[in-house]
Amino acid sequence: MRSFFERHASPSRAAMLAAIACLAHASGAHAHAVVGDRIFPATMTVDDPGVDDEFDTQFGHIKSPDANGDDMNVNTVSYEWDKTITRNWQLSVSSDYVSQNDPDGGSAKGWDNVTVGTKYMVYANAAHEFMASVGLLAEIGGTGARSIGSPYSTISPNLYLGKGFGDLPDALSYLRPMAVTAQLSPNMTTASSDQGPNSFFWGLTLQYSIPYLQHEVKDFGLPQPLAGAYFVVEAPMSTCTAGACAGQTTGTINPGVLWLNHWGQFGVEAQIPVNRLTGAHVGVLLDAHLFLDDIFPGSIGKPLF
Repeated sequence: MRSFFERHASPSRAAMLAAIACLAHASGAHAHAVVGDRIFPATMTVDDPGVDDEFDTQFGHIKSPDANGDDMNVNTVSYEWDKTITRNWQLSVSSDYVSQNDPDGGSAKGWDNVTVGTKYMVYANAAHEFMASVGLLAEIGGTGARSIGSPYSTISPNLYLGKGFGDLPDALSYLRPMAVTAQLSPNMTTASSDQGPNSFFWGLTLQYSIPYLQHEVKDFGLPQPLAGAYFVVEAPMSTCTAGACAGQTTGTINPGVLWLNHWGQFGVEAQIPVNRLTGAHVGVLLDAHLFLDDIFPGSIGKPLF
């Protein structure tokens, strides 16, 4: 995972801030997934189990503590491109442009390291709206600006899960539009624990789909944009597993809304720190996501094989 604060922090503080950095500029695109009547939208900080052809851009702003505990502004603009090789297998490439304004003299800007990845959907059950995928992400050390990107690499195997509640009984029909997704990922660096601490990322989302309510439960005749809205709460968390910060967890709670149409989606979320280690200020994420498989179904939006 990305960590650009540790260059200006003590080793123990750097370990905590490395995790904060991951949450402050959560990497870009997360493919929308379809299983049965369920669509898992492309959430911003917790990747879903989808495998698709898509392109995502995201803007983030948050104030995070530096090595001395003072607030510094962190702005990020990220991209991610997901490309299917087969129907169930995709490759991805992503990075972030970071601008950090530190009152203690640690200001810097530039591109973070490039991250490449692969994801494979291993199981889908349409009747129970369940999907599972496995993947691997590799942040390539030294590919970003020296003031932003780390010199070491990080390898992250991932498990992605999604479950819709469409199989609930009729008595609970208004809960059927709900869904949950989860992402679990150990992050193993090629550096020593004081320079690049290992961590474990665990993220959850809770979603309520207005399109599902309208089409699968009861049509209330709601107008746009409400008719295309997905209300979401994301909880991206990172627990340090090595070094002086071992056992410490940082993260945010991100309530927000996504609007989907046939070509893509737009979204906005708040970032609310869960503890003092993460910070004391609410951040914001803005997202624009293109469904290349729907826009260009006969060319760049279809699997290579």
